Amino acid sequence: MRNLDYGQLHTFWTVAKEGGVTRASAKLFLAQPTVSGQLRALERAVGEPLVARSGRGIVLTECGRHVFQYAEEIFALGREMLEGLRGAAPRRLPRVVVGIADVVPKTVSYRLLAPLLDGKDRVQVVCREGKPEDLLADLALHRLDLVVSDAPVPTGSKIRAYGHLIGDSGITLHAAGALARRYRRRFPQSLDGAPFLLPTDNTMLRRSLEEWFAATGIRPRIVGEFEDSALLKFFGRGGTGVFASPTSVEDDVCRVFGVRAVGRTDAVRERFYAISVERKLRHPSIIALLEHSKQSLISRSIPRMANV
Repeated sequence: MRNLDYGQLHTFWTVAKEGGVTRASAKLFLAQPTVSGQLRALERAVGEPLVARSGRGIVLTECGRHVFQYAEEIFALGREMLEGLRGAAPRRLPRVVVGIADVVPKTVSYRLLAPLLDGKDRVQVVCREGKPEDLLADLALHRLDLVVSDAPVPTGSKIRAYGHLIGDSGITLHAAGALARRYRRRFPQSLDGAPFLLPTDNTMLRRSLEEWFAATGIRPRIVGEFEDSALLKFFGRGGTGVFASPTSVEDDVCRVFGVRAVGRTDAVRERFYAISVERKLRHPSIIALLEHSKQSLISRSIPRMANV
């Protein structure tokens, strides 16, 4: 790869932030062909496509997302440098970059990470969501300080990382009002044949639920499978089916999504791990996070108007 052209990088960064070439052209006061040409030139330099068309707009490719993250940091540092040279007090706070596995419920993520923002030491928290395997790869390259996942580092993984158990919980089965009333009686046998919304089969919760179904003789009618836990809950809110969530966030789930508890079981446990490249953590904010994580999972409530 030849030397990076920062003008081309800035053009790509603007296209990504504005969501398309047309809006980026207006923002940069450049003709659309000029913006498109600089974008293609950067793609040639990188060696991979950075954007792909989606309807009338664009979406970033996987490579594009990585480049955009670097661009965000590069231009933030540039702004900080100029402010420092002008004598202004630097606004940049110490950063903690956390990767959140997409299978971790948003309510749990909030409870785990909120202490970083509530603490005495001011930090800037950067959350990046993705597949666990992609996040672990970024962790190995030191693009992340920590990964929060529902599983430890896989056995035999080539990535040298260490998992720290930060909390576990039994599960509550939830459903919208009418379904909850119907299946609450004679729980859990009442769930045999019930419509279920399940996480995809690459998650620990899905495997644990299937083992519990087999042990209790429950044969669920699977009406939907979801990678995004929040989307799953929105379908549950609409009365589509029964879904599982950690009992530790039961009140939050009921309040935010307008559902009710059908029943609870400790036979299925959800566990959450903080994964780092260090066996013994040194980052003071992350150490504080681990120290407070179990308490925060039990006691913290999310804001009433949260959209998670």
